[in-house]
Amino acid sequence: MHVLKYTWLFGGIQGLVILIGLVRNKAMALLIGVSGMGFNALMVSVQNFASQCTNLGLSFGAVPRLSELYEQGRQDKIDYSIRVIRLWSLIAALLGLLFSVAISPLVNNFSFTWGDHTLHYAMLGVAVASMAIASGETAILKATRRLGPLARIQVYSALAGVVVSIPLFFLFGHGGVVPAIVLTAFSAMLVTLSFSLRFHPLQLLVERRMLYDGIGMVKLGLAFILAAAVGSGAEMAIRSFLNVMGDMEHVGLYNAAYMITITYAGMVFTAMETDYYPRLSAVSKDIGATNETVNKQIEVSLLLLSPMLVALLMMLPLLIPLLFSREFLPVVAMAQVAVLAMYFKVLTLPVAYITLARGRSLSFFFLESAYFVVLVLSVAAGYLWGGIYGTGVGIVAAHVFDYLMINGYAYLYYGYRSTRPIALYALVQMLIGMAAFVVSLVADGWLYWTAEAALTIASTAYSLFVLRQKAHLWEALLRKLRVRQ
Repeated sequence: MHVLKYTWLFGGIQGLVILIGLVRNKAMALLIGVSGMGFNALMVSVQNFASQCTNLGLSFGAVPRLSELYEQGRQDKIDYSIRVIRLWSLIAALLGLLFSVAISPLVNNFSFTWGDHTLHYAMLGVAVASMAIASGETAILKATRRLGPLARIQVYSALAGVVVSIPLFFLFGHGGVVPAIVLTAFSAMLVTLSFSLRFHPLQLLVERRMLYDGIGMVKLGLAFILAAAVGSGAEMAIRSFLNVMGDMEHVGLYNAAYMITITYAGMVFTAMETDYYPRLSAVSKDIGATNETVNKQIEVSLLLLSPMLVALLMMLPLLIPLLFSREFLPVVAMAQVAVLAMYFKVLTLPVAYITLARGRSLSFFFLESAYFVVLVLSVAAGYLWGGIYGTGVGIVAAHVFDYLMINGYAYLYYGYRSTRPIALYALVQMLIGMAAFVVSLVADGWLYWTAEAALTIASTAYSLFVLRQKAHLWEALLRKLRVRQ
């Protein structure tokens, strides 16, 4: 019931955030076109890379200790820890600003064969600094269990992004892309601060020992930031590769498909970082409890996500021109094959968190790095083989590799064991998903829509059937539906 509650809460919030983001993307598609969205995607990937390289892992490393103090009710130590987190957030912000300026000439030479965009990359430093401050405040809210405010922050930040960016696209076209990125990050920081300072007012007292006391949380988050930096670097490399080997329109097409498939699935995955990770950390030393926690998360995520994936695959021919424009229709086939990768992700991500919860930072880093290296290579190979469609095949191949690697590692080193019910649920739902993909290849017109609708109903019916067998989950689901009515 707990898993379903927070998966539903943050999944629903993430769905609303995605909906708001799609409104923004629709405006972008109409105002700046495919190439403009490609330029935006490339800039955002560089922004994320700089952020991950310099944010000191505060979003993860700051949570465990403060969470423990919060559980103990030690207010004096809570206040001190919050001061430490905020000091290190400012340090991370300064590092992010300087790092962005320093790498701007190198990134410009790596990602473009035309024009000089060094100033654009340097301007992203303001966005990176804003993200660092917001990350520290978000960690404080997570550790002190302010889940309601965290949900509202996501929605308000997304709305602020729409309000500040659309006028810039309308007035300046491509020239408004970088200012929109910067102002969106800055407004999200202000929204986060407005909530965080309400619960934890700012204390300006700074002591020298706070620098030393923050080293522990930085070390704890080091593996996460290194792995995240590799991930952001991989995304930047993919988009730069597509721009150099193809053109900015190919970057825009790839990013649109990636956004509508990978981000769509994020409605369920968001619950993991916010609620699942703290629960798993609490039982990480107990093999039996760890297995139970991981398997419950997989069950719920798989049963909730699978019908959404089949419905998404079916609706992509309508959704892509609706959410973007008809210029993006060539990417439908790539997006449909990329949907299949999400079945493997839902079976992998809960298991991957075991390594992080155990504090095996070096192992986590190498596992994540191996996946991202394979992702870059497989997407690049797929593009050279089959153009934009081939990048979708590459994404699926990388997720299959990640599933085998993560589950094999957890089996050998942590004693993780999946269950027969999970194997059965996965087999049934993946067969339905594969059937939906085959239909997308061989059918069109009324036959396509009839077959895809039938498969969506079958996937939904199977998930509801399983949930009804698990009485506590079914009752929790019904309560949620009644509340929403």
